[in-house]
Amino acid sequence: MRIYHDSQSLQCRDPQGAAPCQMMITLRLQADEEARSASLRFYDGSEKWFPMEKEKEGWFAVRVQMPQIPILCWYDFQLEDYDGNIISYAGPHDGMGGEGHICPKPRAWQITVYDPAFDTPHWMREGAMYQIFPDRFRKSGEKHPRREECYYHENWEDDPILMPEGEDDNCARDFFEGDLKGIEEKLPYLADMGITVLYLNPIFQARSNHRYDTGDYLKIDSHLGSREDFISLCEKAKDHGIRLMLDGVFSHTGEDSIYFNRFGRYPSVGACQSTQSPYYPWYRFIQYPGQYECWWGFHTLPAMDKDNESYREFALGEQGVVRHWVKEGAAGWRLDVADELPMSFLRQLRTAVKTQDPDAVVLGEVWEDASNKETYGEMRCYCQGDTLDSVMNYPLRAAALDFFTRRSGARSLKRLIDSQKENYPKAFHYSLMNLAGSHDRPRAINELCCCTWEELPPAERGKMRLSPENYQLGLSRYIQMMRLLCALPGIPCVYYGDEAGMQGGSDPYCRGTFPWGKENQQLQKQIKDMLWQRRNSPAMQTGDLTVEAPDDDTIVIIREIKGGKDVFGTPAADERVEITIRR
Repeated sequence: MRIYHDSQSLQCRDPQGAAPCQMMITLRLQADEEARSASLRFYDGSEKWFPMEKEKEGWFAVRVQMPQIPILCWYDFQLEDYDGNIISYAGPHDGMGGEGHICPKPRAWQITVYDPAFDTPHWMREGAMYQIFPDRFRKSGEKHPRREECYYHENWEDDPILMPEGEDDNCARDFFEGDLKGIEEKLPYLADMGITVLYLNPIFQARSNHRYDTGDYLKIDSHLGSREDFISLCEKAKDHGIRLMLDGVFSHTGEDSIYFNRFGRYPSVGACQSTQSPYYPWYRFIQYPGQYECWWGFHTLPAMDKDNESYREFALGEQGVVRHWVKEGAAGWRLDVADELPMSFLRQLRTAVKTQDPDAVVLGEVWEDASNKETYGEMRCYCQGDTLDSVMNYPLRAAALDFFTRRSGARSLKRLIDSQKENYPKAFHYSLMNLAGSHDRPRAINELCCCTWEELPPAERGKMRLSPENYQLGLSRYIQMMRLLCALPGIPCVYYGDEAGMQGGSDPYCRGTFPWGKENQQLQKQIKDMLWQRRNSPAMQTGDLTVEAPDDDTIVIIREIKGGKDVFGTPAADERVEITIRR
């Protein structure tokens, strides 16, 4: 029996994509003359069966109303032939939507049902982002206090140092003394490039140069400057049309912190010093005081009890951390390991941020499909309007790297893009952070020429440099990858220095200093032109998306506004942009 249903075809599923609560959706199934009847199996927390009616020759149809609350719904089909045989028909094995198949163990299609009031700040859909690792971007020359346990590079052009501390850990206490004033000095450069959002890796007091080991959530790290420097940066950035997004690390703190205080460096009584400490309930000790739960086994990063009410009040309350820094000028938060935070914590955090500033953003670090992420024994959906505005688009990054390095073809890339369009609500989809490089991975140019030197001992990677041939290969592919990111819904992000041609292996070598005065100026101009092309094109920002893959080496992105409105119903002039990318 021939059967056909494609969840990404308007003929089979109308309307397309994620659905607001209570929307009516028509599902259609095509089958040949052997089919006597067809039924829809629908799951919205409980299993329901709906008989399908013959709509026309060879087609069965049924209308289903989505639930009243945000939830993930699932469906597949069951047919019966004239001999009484039952046939199950369901979605593809990879769970990415599209055309189904006959199978004994069905894999259901997904419908993301979301809050109809869900919306995201327009500036995430329309802008361009730049990520800065603060210690390595720009040194202003202002003098800041130095610490005895740290190593300070006198030469800005030094390579970062690997500083082993225990098994597979890097204490990261070498500093180049980049600071907030240095970033402020380069705001004209960023504005000229077309940047509208700055995402800063953590800037709060900490022991390391990466500052994911928070020491004090309410104090700017003294290496970077002061509270006044932060406020000044936010104000000057606003004058240049740039917003500032902070990195929030709420799953763990540093062992050397005002809250844990393992080494007694802070005047407080920390959790590690006394069970009577007000911070003691924030952590989970296995054997006090030396054994405690920590992030991914790193003793330097004691894990927080995110369900503790005292901690939640400190982080999320009316006078809490997230609201405090929005009051001080931040335009929102990027949440480190968002998928390791309880959903109730995320909901409370979202409420805190939006109460303080409805136009602020909550962006999460989630490495997989954010509509159906399986973690801690449950499936979580982060795009229903109650937790995150959007996420870092690591799945797109992985698919694009595979395409440009020929590990997969254009059809695989198209499949991932179409799946995101299907599973994500428009507000979420058009606010994705589309990245090529980041502080967590080797430099994009290295990844794209497949020279990350991961097979070498970590200390050896710092000595490696790309050959001229590999450098040019990585460079040309990076340009094409940025063309792709600028063409798709979401906000394209440049990791500091990628636009200048920086290279480097994995941490810490992807965190080198910006090469001021030695930039690849041709590359800078190409990236600038792409960002401005997007900023000047409403269709590339909020137009409808169509993806074509005419062959496995070519992907075509079509963005279009027609009928005088964009995908959000906002009045806009009709425009069509077609971008062809060949590898």
